[in-house]
Amino acid sequence: MSIPFITVEGPIGVGKTSLAKAIADTYQFELLKEIVDENPFLDKFYDNIAEWSFQTEMFFLCNRYKQLADIQKHYIAKERPVAADYHIFKNLIFAKRTLSPIEYTKYEAIYSILTRDMPVPNMVVYLDASLDVLLERIELRGRDFEKKIDPAYLAQLSADYRVFIENFEKAHPEVPVLRFSGDDFDFVQNPQDLAHILDKVDATLHKRSLQR
Repeated sequence: MSIPFITVEGPIGVGKTSLAKAIADTYQFELLKEIVDENPFLDKFYDNIAEWSFQTEMFFLCNRYKQLADIQKHYIAKERPVAADYHIFKNLIFAKRTLSPIEYTKYEAIYSILTRDMPVPNMVVYLDASLDVLLERIELRGRDFEKKIDPAYLAQLSADYRVFIENFEKAHPEVPVLRFSGDDFDFVQNPQDLAHILDKVDATLHKRSLQR
């Protein structure tokens, strides 16, 4: 395949960062981690989503744009593989759910301008899990602002992700999407589960490289 740019995606608490780090460590890829704790609006967002959603989403958009631009300039352009625990396309998932129609129209226009030249991942590892598993993992990692997440919001977000990933596959049939359930694979606690996922990633990398 072309220079690997692997994105691990899925709803909050599903284990994206842990798996992206495992992939990066295994293959000696550069690791791209999203900025979360630095968002000054996030704590207020979970207190009042309607009031603080636009500020929260714009902060994430600008920071993720800068990160991906740096990755494209310093790594992908120099043929250095990257494993990321997000991709900027996730912004539309959150924004569409939280912004008013008028705000979303403005946001989508800005998003389209900023992401016009952004690289598309050439492999997506999509993680999903039941609501109970997501809530359990969110509790375990202990971020104060995440304790305010409404379970109904998290359930809806997970459903939004499933729809978005299906649409992504239709729009980018050339990009393999590997799907794993967090209910079936605990790759953080179980080395065998991690090995299974890494084997699938390795097979996809090898298959795509042979097709070049």
